[in-house]
Amino acid sequence: MAYQVGVFNGDYIGPEIMAEALKILDVIAKKHNHQFDLTFLEASGEAFDKYGEHLPQHTLDKAAQCDALLKGPFGGPPEELNHPKWAGVEKGAILPLRKHFNLYTNLRETQVFDALRDLSPIKWDIVRGINVLIVRELTSGIYFGPKNNQVVDGERESSDLEVYRESEIRRIAKKAFEYAQNRNRKVTLVAKSNVLTSSVLWREVTAEVAKDYADVTLDYMHVDNASMQLILNPRQFDVILTNNIFGDILSDEASVLSGSIGLFPSASLGDTTLGLYEPIHGSAPSIAGKNIANPISTILSVALMLRYSFALHEEAASIERAVAEVLSKGHRTVDLVGPGQESANVVGTREMGDLIANEI
Repeated sequence: MAYQVGVFNGDYIGPEIMAEALKILDVIAKKHNHQFDLTFLEASGEAFDKYGEHLPQHTLDKAAQCDALLKGPFGGPPEELNHPKWAGVEKGAILPLRKHFNLYTNLRETQVFDALRDLSPIKWDIVRGINVLIVRELTSGIYFGPKNNQVVDGERESSDLEVYRESEIRRIAKKAFEYAQNRNRKVTLVAKSNVLTSSVLWREVTAEVAKDYADVTLDYMHVDNASMQLILNPRQFDVILTNNIFGDILSDEASVLSGSIGLFPSASLGDTTLGLYEPIHGSAPSIAGKNIANPISTILSVALMLRYSFALHEEAASIERAVAEVLSKGHRTVDLVGPGQESANVVGTREMGDLIANEI
């Protein structure tokens, strides 16, 4: 069967790590007799240089013809925050891409690799064996709510409004409970209902949804406590359900329990099989072109694409096993070298891709 994959190379290290992900996809195609046809899509800095906008309509039109979308990191140097090319990337490309395809469910799963036990900043007896799935609402909330800039009493005032409809909460809550049914059957809703009215609605709607999932336990935690508990006792969590902004923050916190943000992928899904798959880290301008970026997060994004968009479960699992095996053999990119890793075989971006491909 042929699958059409839309590819956003991304900015800075994006093309480097995407090349390794596509290398893995090619190996899977040859080994399992699949056909993956690639459509390269222009967005972010690449599109801005050519068209003066971050997400041209022709890009969306081409993307709509694909079965899945594989994306590298978008964005530029933090010191160029106000540069026209980079200032609008989030609002001009990333958010509208998710919104256009109604990809309201974001999945980020955090687990630790035994081979990297000394890399975690948290004691091993705390993080050993953790597997936390954060289910984040992705197309509403404060990132999409009304914005306001005005002058009040002679000084500038800005506001961003958090807005959620109960239907938006209900659909993401159902997803969280469905995922929990195939895991350890526990959902922890994270919000801030002691202060935020929108969080009260999250609690009410999620409690209503929970009645249809009697085999899943529903727990609740304020976001400030949840951020602390992720460090103190992450094994208490199975599925974390939360809104857009809290999920953005908590998923990055959870990712470093393993020792590097370069290890974990994400999936953005809607009600069809079309999904957007990408690494959770940024474009890292300072290391671009040096063959030292870690491609594992993007490679594992391929595994998620195979699993969620194409239902190729064994192929997805083979990529994940290969990554774990390569790490267990002591191969590391530079971000994975820390205490206890002095004897590691340090390899570059391309070499890490080759090792994983050969393992598959």
